Amino acid sequence: MDSETGKLSSGIKSLDEILMGGFVPNRTYLLRGLPGTGKTAIGMHFLTEGVKNNEKVLFINMGEPTAQVINNAQQMGFNTEGVEFLDLSPDEDFFANMEAYDIFSPAEVERESTTSLIIEKMESIKPARVFLDPITQFRYLSTDEFQFRKQALSFLRFLTDKGATVLFTSEFSDHDPDDDLQFMCDGIINLEFFEEGRNLSVSKYRGSGFRFGAHSMRITPQGVEIYPRLRPRAGEREFVRETISSGVPEMDELLHGGIERGTTTIISGPSGVGKTTVGIQFMKEAAGRGERSVVYTFEESEENLINRCESINIPVKSMIKTGMLSVVPVEPLRYSPEEFAQLVRKDVDKNGSKIVMIDSTSGYKLSLRGEDPVSHLHSITKYMIRAGVTVILINEVETISGNLKVTEIGISYLADNILFLRYFETNGELHKAIGVLKKRLSDFEKVFVKCASPSME
Repeated sequence: MDSETGKLSSGIKSLDEILMGGFVPNRTYLLRGLPGTGKTAIGMHFLTEGVKNNEKVLFINMGEPTAQVINNAQQMGFNTEGVEFLDLSPDEDFFANMEAYDIFSPAEVERESTTSLIIEKMESIKPARVFLDPITQFRYLSTDEFQFRKQALSFLRFLTDKGATVLFTSEFSDHDPDDDLQFMCDGIINLEFFEEGRNLSVSKYRGSGFRFGAHSMRITPQGVEIYPRLRPRAGEREFVRETISSGVPEMDELLHGGIERGTTTIISGPSGVGKTTVGIQFMKEAAGRGERSVVYTFEESEENLINRCESINIPVKSMIKTGMLSVVPVEPLRYSPEEFAQLVRKDVDKNGSKIVMIDSTSGYKLSLRGEDPVSHLHSITKYMIRAGVTVILINEVETISGNLKVTEIGISYLADNILFLRYFETNGELHKAIGVLKKRLSDFEKVFVKCASPSME
């Protein structure tokens, strides 16, 4: 039990974060989900965490036999030593015993046997944690729905009165809903599996707050990994709001010195106009100050980015070698938005990166699986700027020239600074120009400047 929160850890750090510290002791929690959504894996995390804390733990398995449960758990890296099992799954004698019932119905006889086994096990080991998988098996030992509800309530009360914190699963379908179980528990954790991935959400949690929303989840060979939706920091980390130079005199002149630390800058323009190059310029200057930067590139390989920058005298290769720059290629269809947010959060918190660039917002949008990109970008940018990180968002627009359109997805409100690059034609030749459309913390030059030097191409 955590001495600060008074809660029991679930065994999954990120789930504890969602539950504001873990499970409230001596309560009952329902894990809901279709087959294959990870219910048993979460239960094993819960029990093995108890073993680590020298607690007595009990797994009541009513579906799979113990040997199969242990084998599956060990394949995922769980050490089941110290976990007590009460195997109530049907065995090979079940059908033979059915023929012997004459006075009592099979449900009544099986219920009496099951009850006595549970009471005996609880009295002998006195577990602090109990995982029951699945509780809906009791439904088949009851003569009707009222009897099941009464027995399930009584059973859960018995377990908590014995000092146990209980995690139990349900098997449900449209024909056999588990609405009654949702009413009788203290908390509900919902697990979903769909074509694009897995989600976990909490819909009920008595006695504590929790993080709302769907949180991305993966089942790996090492168990369950959960990626909570990123929330902006409660307060700002102390930092000096100084001006950061691009190292390009013409650009700094447009910006009246550069962009401010801890702000968000959108660099917008059509394909190939030099948006990434402009962003890298700020990172080049940061490296000269001994500050680390990171680029998350959704559309370009690390090798291509290095070669392109080196060709215009931006020493990206040496910046990477000295640890002042990290280039992280991201496959958007592999990462959920929550996974990517945790990747960024880890780098900011552990590596102390001062500039983070997302290249580009259109590539990032692919990882959202149809969700609104604005809310996710809002969370991730606000988290970073409150940590004093300078954020650069590369945004591609479809128009090559003509009318200005800052973004295609309505994120311009996030920006403290907006740089716009565009093409223009003169005498049959295509040229590039750069201008500033917005600068929240200072004035700026209201003109477009032709990109003439290689560093601004």
